[in-house]
Amino acid sequence: MAIQKNVKIKNRKARFEYEILDTYTAGIVLRGTEIKAIREGKASIAESFCEFSNGELFVINMTVQEYSHATHYNHSPKSERKLLLNRSELKKLEKEVRNSGLTIIPLVLFTNSKGLAKMDIALAKGKKEYDKRETIKERDTKKQLSRIKKAFNN
Repeated sequence: MAIQKNVKIKNRKARFEYEILDTYTAGIVLRGTEIKAIREGKASIAESFCEFSNGELFVINMTVQEYSHATHYNHSPKSERKLLLNRSELKKLEKEVRNSGLTIIPLVLFTNSKGLAKMDIALAKGKKEYDKRETIKERDTKKQLSRIKKAFNN
């Protein structure tokens, strides 16, 4: 597979499972062949989340498949990776997570114009079952309205 110029790997479940309160863009500390695998689009953030350890933020359960052209110096696919944010942002996030029981989830993994890997993370609150049903109902209503408008215009 060819290396892509712009990579955008999304967490599609995030907006359905969580109510997004605030978003941040963070850099990621990667080792060796991880950036090459990400540029090939061989990464997944579907089941990942962020956690604090010693005042630093790490993304847990993010999968970056092994790079196909690497030798025995390849990386491990499920290792935790450090996220880079300003100290003030880290303190604010840590306080929110500790005090109000919110969680931090990754939304999008992308490469910027310089080719560096970045991640959009969100401070989020888990939705209840009835909130999810409400989201589905709103989506269906929007679809029906757009169909009616399309039929009316033709």
